[in-house]
Amino acid sequence: MTMAIMMLSRMAIIFLLSISNLVSEQLRYSIPEEMERGAFVGNVAEDLGLKVWELPTRKFLLLSDYSKQYMEVNVENGFLFVNERIDREQLCPKSAACSLSFQITLDDSMEMYAVEVEILDVNDNSPVFSKKEFYLQINELNAPGARFLLESARDLDVGTNTINTYQISPNEHFGIKVQTRTGGSKSAELVLKKDLDREQHSILTLVLTAIDGGIPRRSGTARIIINVMDANDNAPVFDHETYRASALENIANGSLVLRVHATDIDEGTNAERFNFGERSRFDEDTLTGNYHHLHEQLR
Repeated sequence: MTMAIMMLSRMAIIFLLSISNLVSEQLRYSIPEEMERGAFVGNVAEDLGLKVWELPTRKFLLLSDYSKQYMEVNVENGFLFVNERIDREQLCPKSAACSLSFQITLDDSMEMYAVEVEILDVNDNSPVFSKKEFYLQINELNAPGARFLLESARDLDVGTNTINTYQISPNEHFGIKVQTRTGGSKSAELVLKKDLDREQHSILTLVLTAIDGGIPRRSGTARIIINVMDANDNAPVFDHETYRASALENIANGSLVLRVHATDIDEGTNAERFNFGERSRFDEDTLTGNYHHLHEQLR
């Protein structure tokens, strides 16, 4: 029993060695993606040392596991050519390296020849943002140098054809800082250069552009809409420094005695409110500035 197992093991080793010897050479070629059907890839016959006049009788056979027959061999001249259009982004999504691997056999031979065709990326995709507009809320009290992370664009191309830099449209308040992440991708931050003033500009609209490194360069854009948030940085200003009014001592309760007016260019809770003091005999409307006589008698 033991002898039989040993014999089977030796036969298996010999069989594996025989199979490995069948693949005697490996051919490597490189082509860009998107080549037209029929485009030349390489001269397989010449690279294998075969004579052209031998080819009709030896019959090339190309074997692959792909659903499409991307490559084919011309049996008359031994040329390897593109049989199907190759989209690198579909064939090798999210991969920096991309290649087709298959075998070529000859009808009258037990030998197999491994072939690898590297598919090179071409700059056929533009950077794209996930949305056309992005909104930021930035307080007007932020000091110059403050940074705000921006949304990154996406580019299906790889290597030098992917996103290389970002630009922002010319403006007086913001610049842009581009950084390289681990793995080589780029990110962008908006950098405040000049103080914001909501009372002068409450909304700022910028154009963010992502640019790749291909030739020719491709780009994609998105709008950055900045809502400048109000801070209580302005004091109310009255129309007059002093207001004077007179009233009869028997004036009816609720009678209008005085109207004052002030302006505050802040907004919301930071805008003006009127207060006549804690011991006042008058009721003030904090929004309108109207003052009315209270129940207490004037004397």
